Amino acid sequence: MAVYMNEVSRTFGEYLLIPGYSSVECIPANVSLQTPLVKFKKGNKSPISLNIPMTSAIMQSVSDDTMAISLAKEGGLSFIYGSQSIEYQAQMVNRVKSYRAGFIVSDSNISPEGTLDELLILKKKTNHSTVAVTIDGSSRGKLVGIVTSKDYRVSRMALGTKVKDFMTPFEDLICGNKDTTLKEANNIIWEHKLNCLPIIDGEQRLISLVFRKDYNTNKKNENELIDESKRYMVGAGINTRDYAERIPALLQAGVDVFCIDSSEGFTEWQKIVLEYIRKNYGDTVKVGAGNVIDKEGFRFLAEAGADFVKVGIGGGAICITREQKGIGRGQATALIEVAKARDEYFNETGIYVPICSDGGIVHDYHITLALAMGADFLMLGRYFARFDESPTKKVNINGNYMKEYWGEGSTRAKNWQRYDLGGDGKLSFEEGVDSFVPYAGSLEENVGLSLSKVRSTMCNCGYLTLPELKENAKLTLVSSTSIVEGSAHDVLLNDSRQML
Repeated sequence: MAVYMNEVSRTFGEYLLIPGYSSVECIPANVSLQTPLVKFKKGNKSPISLNIPMTSAIMQSVSDDTMAISLAKEGGLSFIYGSQSIEYQAQMVNRVKSYRAGFIVSDSNISPEGTLDELLILKKKTNHSTVAVTIDGSSRGKLVGIVTSKDYRVSRMALGTKVKDFMTPFEDLICGNKDTTLKEANNIIWEHKLNCLPIIDGEQRLISLVFRKDYNTNKKNENELIDESKRYMVGAGINTRDYAERIPALLQAGVDVFCIDSSEGFTEWQKIVLEYIRKNYGDTVKVGAGNVIDKEGFRFLAEAGADFVKVGIGGGAICITREQKGIGRGQATALIEVAKARDEYFNETGIYVPICSDGGIVHDYHITLALAMGADFLMLGRYFARFDESPTKKVNINGNYMKEYWGEGSTRAKNWQRYDLGGDGKLSFEEGVDSFVPYAGSLEENVGLSLSKVRSTMCNCGYLTLPELKENAKLTLVSSTSIVEGSAHDVLLNDSRQML
């Protein structure tokens, strides 16, 4: 006979936190959001920890190298999508690992044989005032000069004048070498009153440019997520089909952690992948698995060797798995049960396996609720898809700026591997939609605002760390009436405000 779970399946919107006592030390500036990413034994620290409890989803419309760099700067981690060729995914990982904050690869370049007219066209196209002059006009060619607005006057020069006749020649330039650090570069800029410092290799080939105007934005962010070599950290999604070829290529590119990308993780397919990794790489390669929504699913993946487990089926904004297949569970209920299973597993084995809440986040306060319910960190898709750094287009729809956002289970993504059950290599039916989300601006500003709310709420509850929040938080269910009560009501809002 079928098993009936009598408990109602609930979402984050049905809960509120109860405030607790706050001491004078309990202020947002003192709150730590550091959290473990991968499993560790009792008494030890996690080999990889996040400085903020946020990761970006393994999706074409969310996580590329640009997103990964921007999120790592804030202390989080991106999992670059795997529904692309192994070569392209490895290139994205490599770009993140080789990125140096403040060192800009020049995209305004010209050859010395170019003309003033060509220079003006280039500057109009790139909107840059500094142009590198290289032998072949490429971004990595031999540097022979620099052109800035002080080097020419359009009113006094013929448009056919060669760049070599008015550029500042290499002999008059001050340059840094490939080993120059950002701090050293900024010191050189200030000491010599430069606006731009070219960085070159031993053969005078241009590597990058460092600009005076970027000094403040390039100051070290104390939360940035970096490895032992001071490179930004990055994750990557893998599937249960080509993992034997994809994993070594991504490791060669420098990836820090993997995550098996699947809509449902309680399968032998994921166990096979985990066993392959442990057999060939031991515990040195870190890999998360999922998704699951109950204690049995968590226990299965933890015992199979997962370094973290993702929780959630059907709760994503673009996910239609529940309506297509009738499987899933309210995100809050699933998370509460899996968190309890994680703690039981830790008490039995002494091994702490972090859990990631994936889906169901509508408002910023849901992030805090997920953490209070036991999530070690969250994976977010729609949230990050709204930002400048996501890889999709910004479009104007009925006078409002939007960003494209599509699910991996949509026809557009064609990520059949994510929903693979061992059949033909195709997507039999959609489990995701193609959509738009309101454009929200930069990642830095929005993440800062969201986390300021998390820190403030933690202080209201009296906690300065995420472990304290998880262990001591008090939550209450709310009625539909109290949800209405909690918003602006029974008033006519001022025209200057809009209710979202």
